[in-house]
Amino acid sequence: MDAKRVAQEELAGRAPGQRGPGPAGRASAQRALGRYGEELAARRLTEAGMTVLARNWRCRSGEIDIVARDGDALVVCEVKTRRAGEFEHPMAAVRPGKAERLRRLAGRWLADHGGPPAGGVRIDLVGVVLPRRGAPVVEHVRGVA
Repeated sequence: MDAKRVAQEELAGRAPGQRGPGPAGRASAQRALGRYGEELAARRLTEAGMTVLARNWRCRSGEIDIVARDGDALVVCEVKTRRAGEFEHPMAAVRPGKAERLRRLAGRWLADHGGPPAGGVRIDLVGVVLPRRGAPVVEHVRGVA
């Protein structure tokens, strides 16, 4: 194997001669998958009449995928994207620990942005499943936590 090929594989995160994407390639593909799912989720929320206020809002405690307003309620939205056939359905990904973290992040958002709105705060989940063929399946569940 020539030096140029070895360098290309190392940049891709693969050991020389390794087939398929290396760790860096897989991480990059996962990020792209997540971004695509978040884009579809934001569109779905907008089509449902919500106003997206922020995407990928970060603080020291973590990240909120989408912050939106639904009438007079603030919505903290977790987005989970999966390829069809993967082990876990995206809707199964929000367990009690994740729900608690989302509640804490919602509190942090409110502290930074003027307190709770009249309609309160709701935590929603958008699950995106990308089949091998055909259109993505986008599910929006309100008030999961």
